[in-house]
Amino acid sequence: MKDKSTTVGNIMSTPVITVHKDDTMSKVQDIFRKNNIHHIPVIAEGNKVVGIISKSDYLRLLHGFTLFKTEKSIAYNDAIMRSLLVGEVMTRQVATLNPEDSLEMAAGFFRENLFHALPVISAQGQLIGIITTFDLITYAYADTYVTEL
Repeated sequence: MKDKSTTVGNIMSTPVITVHKDDTMSKVQDIFRKNNIHHIPVIAEGNKVVGIISKSDYLRLLHGFTLFKTEKSIAYNDAIMRSLLVGEVMTRQVATLNPEDSLEMAAGFFRENLFHALPVISAQGQLIGIITTFDLITYAYADTYVTEL
């Protein structure tokens, strides 16, 4: 049985890859292509969270412009990504957690709001980490299964 006193700060992911609202979606595209992540917090001055972009949002945006991966459609998508700003696409209302919050609180947010990632902020409101449903599952079942190679 896992320790009930474990907090969000104990299992959150750090460092966090971020973007700014004035960055283009090309930067988001590049981040998703090069990293195995599914959420990118959007920060403003002072490392304050002002939004978030999910990989689902990004893929929906791509799919909305072109369905087929032809050379012409890929070039069209790249042009769109260069012209759109992160601030035009991001989700603005972002729930956040503090590192002292319980894992039960995080699970409650995920369950009730269908979120898959929550930025973790300091008492000063600065981004210090991110917690995802994957982090919770990994923590919950870390010792349950041992695979033999």
